[in-house]
Parts: sequence; structure tokens; C-alpha cells
Amino acid sequence: MALTRNVKETVRARMERDPGFRQALLEEGVERLLAGEVDLGKAVLRDYVNATIGFQELGDLTAKSPKSLMRMLGPDGNPQARHLFKIISCLQERAGLELKVHALR
Repeated sequence: MALTRNVKETVRARMERDPGFRQALLEEGVERLLAGEVDLGKAVLRDYVNATIGFQELGDLTAKSPKSLMRMLGPDGNPQARHLFKIISCLQERAGLELKVHALR
């Protein structure tokens, strides 16, 4: 029988070795939020945090408890906009990125 890996483990492994993939995942999470797909955006950001800095370090950066952050980005989480934008800001800074919004028609 062939061995299989959990999807999250596969994503984490790719993120560790591929900076472009890490950047694309962060961009996708923010794009989903802006498109009104809040649950998907939170899920992508949660996966990004788990595979990069972790909730403990994010908690240190945002002055929020890691458990609170996990709940915010969880399926039933309903973070306030200021908390969500703080999370995104910290993730960008930590990744050395500056995401920009461009209007398209």
C-alpha cells in the first residue's frame, strides 16, 4: 500500500522550501477575504500561520493570545476588522512583503 501524506503536511513542506508558494498563499488568503469569501480567507491564513511563524509568535507580534488568534481564524471565528488587519500586517512584515490592492474592471 502506498503511503500518503496529509494535505496540510504537504502544504507545510512546500511552504518551507518554496518562498514563491508562501507568498502566493498569503496573497490568496487576503484576496479571498477581499472577495467576500471570509471563511476561505480565514482558512488559508490559518494554514499560512501554521506553516510559517506559528500562533505563538503571531500572538507576540499582535499582543493577542495564540488561542484567541486560533479562534479568530477558525471556522466559527468572527474577528473584528482591526484584529484581522493587524494579523495581515504582521504576516506581511514578518514575510518581508507589502501586499497592494489594485482595482480591476
